[in-house]
Amino acid sequence: MAHLIETMAYAGTTPWHGLGNQLTQQQPIEVWQREAGMDWQIQESPVHFKADAVGHLGTIHSYPEQKVLYRSDTKTPLSVVSQRYHTVQPREVLEFYRDLTEVTGYELETAGVLKGGRKFWALARTGQAASLKGDDPVNGYLLLATSCDGTLATTATPTTVRVVCNNTLTIALDGSSRAIKVPHNTRFDPQVVKKQLGIAVSHWDDFMYRMRILAERKVHWREALGFFMNVLCKTSPNVQMPDVLPNERALRKVQELYEGRGRGSQLDSARGTAWGLLNAVTEYVDHERRARSNEYRMDSAWFGQGAQIKQRALDTALQLVA
Repeated sequence: MAHLIETMAYAGTTPWHGLGNQLTQQQPIEVWQREAGMDWQIQESPVHFKADAVGHLGTIHSYPEQKVLYRSDTKTPLSVVSQRYHTVQPREVLEFYRDLTEVTGYELETAGVLKGGRKFWALARTGQAASLKGDDPVNGYLLLATSCDGTLATTATPTTVRVVCNNTLTIALDGSSRAIKVPHNTRFDPQVVKKQLGIAVSHWDDFMYRMRILAERKVHWREALGFFMNVLCKTSPNVQMPDVLPNERALRKVQELYEGRGRGSQLDSARGTAWGLLNAVTEYVDHERRARSNEYRMDSAWFGQGAQIKQRALDTALQLVA
């Protein structure tokens, strides 16, 4: 099967999916661009079509309302979009981090290309860090991702990574993500996004304060079952159970992760707590959920249905301590 990840580079420890070119840390942006497979451009061409066949050639017409986007290196077509569509180049995603890494202490850790070039991203550690109950460290990150096929706005997302299990979780409070989204009908201005992110990143302390409360909140088995059924099955143990429970396999798996098989599930911060409930779901989504490949699982966990499940888990956990 062809990899969903076209190319990827990483610095530091090997990512959980084991893919990519390893770099020594603090490499310049130009090295990241080459090793992450982001040293090409998105080019544009008018849309043409053939009609009124004469012989075997026909006549060629144009469709001025739309354009074809394609890779400069391989000439592979990426998508057909409207003329109002503003592209963001792979180089721009990495350039976004240049002053952050050179001046403010950010450190790029992964970057890469998904779906043949239709989606690409970079992830940098911000230097923010906290530890729950002394031995459960959590680090702050900033994920910048975009697409050229309309499936994802250019999105800068403050993110946390739990070190013991490499689970990712978007920083979100009061049911809303702190992500900054720039739709493709608007030109991407990195300086404007960074100003908006200054506010979003400042929510780190508030977010981690709530995670500490989750680590203190003990839950009994019925609460745990209700949490997992709500998040994964969108039902409650208080209602009449159907003969076949939706997502029953997922329900069993997260219960196993929560009850001791998950990485870090035996730490004081997680054992029998709401923080443990949340991390059972994030570990399942990031590492265990069925997918065509690890690459598809990562795409879902960051940008798709997996990300929605993790957001629902966070919202539901915070309701336990509201």
